Amino acid sequence: MDTIYADRTVSISAFKQNPSKVLEDAHGRPVAVLKNNRPGFYAVPSELYEQIADILDDMSIAKTVHDRMQRGKFVEVSLEDL
Repeated sequence: MDTIYADRTVSISAFKQNPSKVLEDAHGRPVAVLKNNRPGFYAVPSELYEQIADILDDMSIAKTVHDRMQRGKFVEVSLEDL
């Protein structure tokens, strides 16, 4: 059994009939599109996708900061120096 990471599901045939309506009815939430009763893909509005992309970018930056902090070499810089 697969975990479904969405509050709403729709069959792929229903999604193909009117994808815009499916997303509109989801009110900004992701929709799991099912193929043979298993998640085939997730449809998300562009605003939500952008939020997810921003979070992933922040996580990448946080990892870089953490890795650099582990090196233990710090240089103090004032805002005027920037």
